[in-house]
Amino acid sequence: MTEEKVILVAGTYDTKDDELQYLAEIIHGQGGRVMSMDVSVLGDPSRPTDVSKHQVAEAGGSSIEAAIASGDENTAMQIMGAGAAAKALELYRAGRIGGVIVLGGTMGTDLALDLCAALPVGVPKYVVSTVAFSPLMPPERIPADVQMILWAGGLYGLNSICKAALSQAAGAVLGAARAVEAPRRERPLIGMTSFGKTVLHYMVTLKPALEARGFEVAVFHATGMGGRAFESLAGEGAFAAVMDFAPQEVSNHLFGGLSAGADRLTNAGRAATPQLVAPGCYDLVDFVGWQGVPEPFEGRPIHAHNRLLSSAVLESDERRTVAREMCMKLAQAQAPVAVVLPTQGCNEWDRPGGDLHDAEGLAAFCGELRRACPDNVALHELDCHINDADFCARVLEIFDSWTAKGVVRATVQTK
Repeated sequence: MTEEKVILVAGTYDTKDDELQYLAEIIHGQGGRVMSMDVSVLGDPSRPTDVSKHQVAEAGGSSIEAAIASGDENTAMQIMGAGAAAKALELYRAGRIGGVIVLGGTMGTDLALDLCAALPVGVPKYVVSTVAFSPLMPPERIPADVQMILWAGGLYGLNSICKAALSQAAGAVLGAARAVEAPRRERPLIGMTSFGKTVLHYMVTLKPALEARGFEVAVFHATGMGGRAFESLAGEGAFAAVMDFAPQEVSNHLFGGLSAGADRLTNAGRAATPQLVAPGCYDLVDFVGWQGVPEPFEGRPIHAHNRLLSSAVLESDERRTVAREMCMKLAQAQAPVAVVLPTQGCNEWDRPGGDLHDAEGLAAFCGELRRACPDNVALHELDCHINDADFCARVLEIFDSWTAKGVVRATVQTK
């Protein structure tokens, strides 16, 4: 018999009581258990919840009275969001919940993102939202492994349309809680950023080489959300070291591309995690392919990856800006940083003779990186391309020296 799993069901029980009770009924009907959390401010649920709105507000360092007295719904919901996040994490750490599902419109979704972001990767977290998949949600607000389901036809009251979404979500979170294989952290974890093997393929060499050294390697697809997940885990101190070889999202954030947030390339440093960094695809800005070329990039070389994603090439002055921004971010690091700079190009299309090669632009970037490189960063220049064997050899040489000196944790640290 499968062990019963407890799912935290959270929402504004004063306005969404029927819908939240329906979610609970589905979970109970599938053999799960429910812990209810009320995050409303003004009204009360039809029956007491396991975690009251007063407990939520107090967990956020405030009170329902203060939320009401603010006279502002945005302020009030931020109080409840902070409290819901703190309370959910407390319940998880106490072993009282195995997953969470949050229901809401724009306000409930705003709170749901805070609640889910507080829980570690591997905890099933589902958001049923009237604005699921909407551009209203910036990437830095979206937790690394959250699942979202569109609450179609559910703005006010139950009906057969919204029941279909609610019942799927209830079954999904319970099934996930039963099936999840949470990260075990049996080996120290290396976080690496990259793209597909056609543009950057160092991971093909480095991953097995690092695994042979006793490390686990997680490679993040740095196209906005992948970088967000990478930064989220880096901020938690989840990595023994990072190999951030595709920090293109820094360029994206600067020039209006697919951003991973303003804190890209900073969280490993704040967490005192050693960083190996290379400027893979620094010269490109990603944009949504099906929307056409943004006006600032018209007339430039463009690479269309597929119907979803295209990239524009940066000009020399823009590349200098990227170099300065990377150096500024790395200067804040609280642990060793090594930048490996392949001076013959930083993506497959940027090789001499390649479709996107720009020798002048590459030289401008390299020159500015040399000039702006902060004192805490060791710069390793290589007369090779980022996809050449010499790049991987130098990375492993630096990594091995760090391991030998104890800079990189070779065993899992327990708290």
